[in-house]
Amino acid sequence: MAFSNKPHCILMFMISFFILSLFVSALDVSDAVAEAPAPGSGSDGFLPLAKKHVVIHNVVKNKQTVDVHCKSSEDDLGLIHLPWNQTWGFRFRVNIWETTKFVCNFTWYGGGSHNFDIFNVWRDDSEFGKFPVCSECLWQVRSSDGNEAMCRITGDSDPYCFPWDK
Repeated sequence: MAFSNKPHCILMFMISFFILSLFVSALDVSDAVAEAPAPGSGSDGFLPLAKKHVVIHNVVKNKQTVDVHCKSSEDDLGLIHLPWNQTWGFRFRVNIWETTKFVCNFTWYGGGSHNFDIFNVWRDDSEFGKFPVCSECLWQVRSSDGNEAMCRITGDSDPYCFPWDK
């Protein structure tokens, strides 16, 4: 009778291991300066659990170091000091409910403090959205004012620029 439960236990172990490995690999974060991907590179995906790579490039007009603090409802990526004309990035997967959102705060000398949704499923991962889906989401921090404060760079067209979030 004890042997009849053995296949069931093995199946439960395999399912548990698979689910655990998904959660462990869901977020890959590094505070090292990342190389920016080529615009438009990589295969775009708009499925739940799709791999994403957000890269932030500091090109502020006054050439100052930008302090970047990004977080989601589950993860706080900490404070990053991003020198002018350098990049920093992080990797993650879109959650199964397709509600993943990362908000970043940007501050720099002479630039003030600003918030921006650096990744929002409805803008960056919707097949039917106004903007193209990105798996390599390359952003430029440009200015402290105006409609071109944050620009998403794509290889197919002019950048998509946005004002700061209110």
